[in-house]
Amino acid sequence: MAASYPQIVLFGDSIFQGAIELVDGFSFHAALQSKVNRRYDVINRGLSGYNTSNALAVLPQVFSPPGPGVPKIECLQFILLGANDACVPLPTNHQHVPLDKYKINLKRIITHPTITAHKPRIFLITPPPLDQIRITELDLASGHPSATRHAKISASYSEAARQVAAENAGVTLVDLWKAIMDTAIKKTPSFNPNGPPLGYPEGQRGYLEHLLPDGLHLSPESYRIFYDLVSSYIDSNDDNRVLPEWRQAPWLEEDGHLKG
Repeated sequence: MAASYPQIVLFGDSIFQGAIELVDGFSFHAALQSKVNRRYDVINRGLSGYNTSNALAVLPQVFSPPGPGVPKIECLQFILLGANDACVPLPTNHQHVPLDKYKINLKRIITHPTITAHKPRIFLITPPPLDQIRITELDLASGHPSATRHAKISASYSEAARQVAAENAGVTLVDLWKAIMDTAIKKTPSFNPNGPPLGYPEGQRGYLEHLLPDGLHLSPESYRIFYDLVSSYIDSNDDNRVLPEWRQAPWLEEDGHLKG
């Protein structure tokens, strides 16, 4: 049977779907695959526009139970959902999932029998911050009656993800919201910690302008921040290669004399 590489699965929405793109010389997916090459296959299952309800509905189509010929999700499973759940209910947008239901859905995903059968190490990622100032401009231009997302509401979904991670043993939190916001604050000299947060309508965009160009999705700089967060949880032990390095690689019997 062919050698089976265990998998690192990126399961989420457009933040993960976009992670496969090469922009300004950087690709989150490629960088992660490079770090674990010959030890894991990085599988991107980012689904743009999906919320936790959508994700739960298609989960059996994304993951297979362990079995012959099925690659094992042996060590790592990254879950990033919530940016769409946090949408404001509007006649022009139907992505909203109530906060309490969002938390329930996240728990159902991380405890789903198909997932737990692989005994993976699970990482729950907070949705990133939201720049409501930019979102409002783009949403109004697209024909929505008002902004589809609010920074304060989105922040509450990130906090809910933190709570779910804390309430479920064996789940590791990756706080993308904090990492991006901390960077934005650090690079916004005019930021007043006693004033409104960056991206709130009564405040300023600050450096979020560079980290969240459309107010929601990550820039290459943000993906680098994200990669640094995620890669810190993954070891670089080349001794765990699925197939041996070339000095220990087997030879065809008829070529054995070439080994020296």
